[in-house]
Amino acid sequence: MFSTHNNHFHFNVPPSFRLKLIKFSYFFIALVLLSCGDAKTEKATEGQKTGEQTEDTSATETATKNILFFGDSITAGYGLDDTDDAYPAVVQEKIDSLDLNYTVINSGVSGETTAGGSSRIDWVIKQDVTIFVLELGANDGLRGVPLSETRSNLQNIIDTVREQRPETTIILAGMQLPPNMGQEYTQGFKQLYVDLAEKNDIAFIPFILKDVGGVSALNQADGIHPTVEGHKIVANTVWETLEPLLKS
Repeated sequence: MFSTHNNHFHFNVPPSFRLKLIKFSYFFIALVLLSCGDAKTEKATEGQKTGEQTEDTSATETATKNILFFGDSITAGYGLDDTDDAYPAVVQEKIDSLDLNYTVINSGVSGETTAGGSSRIDWVIKQDVTIFVLELGANDGLRGVPLSETRSNLQNIIDTVREQRPETTIILAGMQLPPNMGQEYTQGFKQLYVDLAEKNDIAFIPFILKDVGGVSALNQADGIHPTVEGHKIVANTVWETLEPLLKS
């Protein structure tokens, strides 16, 4: 097998054995490289999963909650040069100043009646809403719509929100009419909001135009729709009821 020459050992390895040895070496190297590749792939997969989990968690933590203002021209900001001056936008400014994770959605339509609101609530409430502010009825009152009809329409809106969004908190904004509509009608109109709030056990703003309605300096030429300064006061009135709900 081996011999000595000049004090060195020389192995006489048969050619067939050398071939087997070379093949084994290649197999061993390939096995090592494959193992390293699997390890890297596994680490990369784990890293990807961790990244996806972190991203999902982050998305959940940063998802904003929506506050939907569902109303008429008062909510829409009728007559203002910039709708950002309407009270819902002013409420958004207050929310942002406190770094609260809520986004205001203005769903006000000028001229809207409770009947109109009742007919469009089904598709409006399909979006995810945390707090729903219902401000409708003034146009009913100014048109002399029967109180029973106004009450029924508002109740239908409340019922629809509760059916489609059981977790949504509802705030009802009350409205009052000028005395020229007749004492019996104006008193009944004011009371129907009180009754609806009590019946449905929902948050209640007694009069959304408090300290604004009837004050000429805070209303536009029509004497009905608030000016920019008037909307700031309306926003403060809404905020009194809304803020505790945002922080609870």
